Amino acid sequence: MIKPMIRALVAAATLLAAAAGVADAAPVPPLNPTAAAEGLVDVRTAVPDAIVDMRYATSDNFTHVRLYPAGARCLVHKSMAPGLTRAAAQLRGKGLRLVFWDCYRPHAAQVKMWEKVPNPAWVAKPGNQATSHESARSVDVTLAHRDGRRLDMGTGFDDFSPSSHANAPGISMVAQQNRATLRGAMAAGGLSQYEGEWWHYDGPGAKTPRPHLKAPVN
Repeated sequence: MIKPMIRALVAAATLLAAAAGVADAAPVPPLNPTAAAEGLVDVRTAVPDAIVDMRYATSDNFTHVRLYPAGARCLVHKSMAPGLTRAAAQLRGKGLRLVFWDCYRPHAAQVKMWEKVPNPAWVAKPGNQATSHESARSVDVTLAHRDGRRLDMGTGFDDFSPSSHANAPGISMVAQQNRATLRGAMAAGGLSQYEGEWWHYDGPGAKTPRPHLKAPVN
């Protein structure tokens, strides 16, 4: 049942993108068999014009080391795909695109993050079961113009300051409006914001503990 469902998602996203005038996107490579079997999809099947900027596949993150292998993909559980498609469509109508900083996060990477910042206000403490990013049911996102220029959101990714809170005071009106635009689009897709980080959104069942996934991030 997994392959037909993935094909249906790809077809639906392609039709929506075409209707919105999205330029032809590069073909999405086939998934690792384990990822497909665990119900994961490449986010570009749901959001063909997504900008994928996987920060943990570089040293440009709070740990200052690369936690994911080169070529890491933005993988999400298939239950998130319809909502992300709806959110992206709403943003597309405003001349905006979704930028993905993080998606599915392997347990080993979560452990390394906790070792670096053992503060549950900023990093989820790894446990015996997976939730949120570890279960591929959360994403870290920001906004860009159609040409790829990023919008002012008040802080960068993983800022770890009070300004990173979703409704933080003291940021510019422009940044507040941009956060509200992102929040509204994601809410239209049934995705809920984590109040502690303006960039973090949860999909259906993100808080439900599940067995750790075995899929590689690439």
